[in-house]
Amino acid sequence: MKWEGQRESDNVEDMRGSSGGGGGLPMLGGRGLGIGGVVIALIAGWIFGINPLTVLGLLQGGSAAPTHQGPAPSRSGEPARKPQDEGGRFVSVVLADTEDVWTRVFQAGGKAYRAPTLTLFSGQYPTACGRGQAAMGPFYCPGDQHVYIDLSFYATLRDRLGAPGDFAQAYVIAHEVGHHVQHLLGITDKVDAARRRQSEREANAMSVRLELQADCFAGVWAHHSQQSKGWLEAGDIDEALNAAAQIGDDTLQRRGSGQVVPESFTHGSSEQRQRWFKRGFGQGAVKDCDTFSVRQL
Repeated sequence: MKWEGQRESDNVEDMRGSSGGGGGLPMLGGRGLGIGGVVIALIAGWIFGINPLTVLGLLQGGSAAPTHQGPAPSRSGEPARKPQDEGGRFVSVVLADTEDVWTRVFQAGGKAYRAPTLTLFSGQYPTACGRGQAAMGPFYCPGDQHVYIDLSFYATLRDRLGAPGDFAQAYVIAHEVGHHVQHLLGITDKVDAARRRQSEREANAMSVRLELQADCFAGVWAHHSQQSKGWLEAGDIDEALNAAAQIGDDTLQRRGSGQVVPESFTHGSSEQRQRWFKRGFGQGAVKDCDTFSVRQL
């Protein structure tokens, strides 16, 4: 991925090294859970012998406007900084491109896009969804419209989950921005309301549809991004597909307990996650990402 020298987003705040102040509880309600929620599940599985999907089930709960804004003020009382290191610049470039792509996509649909803020933190940090923990991996909080990421997750993605590569990392950000798009379109609130009326099994199935749509939206971004920049290199899409496969519910269950229980899926199988990303990438059409209307995922 030829990302060096590309525009960096102004909507990134570097709060690494800051506790962010305040107390608060960890986010055990899944409104803030994102693609990296698999990390804490895997750790629990390895250390305690718990099925990772059981932990994900505990974490999972409930995850349109003017265009770009400047960076949001820090809630810690400390001035927000722009990242200066390579990892920080990389996520800034990827976020900037999601801003460009989704602004155009929303405009084509007669809407205006408001970009999220991406907050880099280390260890833990207060959010509108509760206190975020590094072990939870990257996540999107609709309460403050921020994407949160501790960049140490990328080492976990590479070394423990077997998903190396810069475009695997870009896919993670694009997935979380996909949750932001869902929030702006009102999809997240509708899903949350429906899940509160459903059984656990039905709510899990609804969560799968929400997560697969975020994967598809990540594919939509990749399609338009490549069309406008041509910056993807051989093997980049394979990196994203491999990352999607490594965090599929069935793959996690096999690692954790050796058994696959589809009824407990909350994010979708490896095959489903790959297929919906590819579906979004194929034509770059938001309408192709309607996971809630299809009978067979």
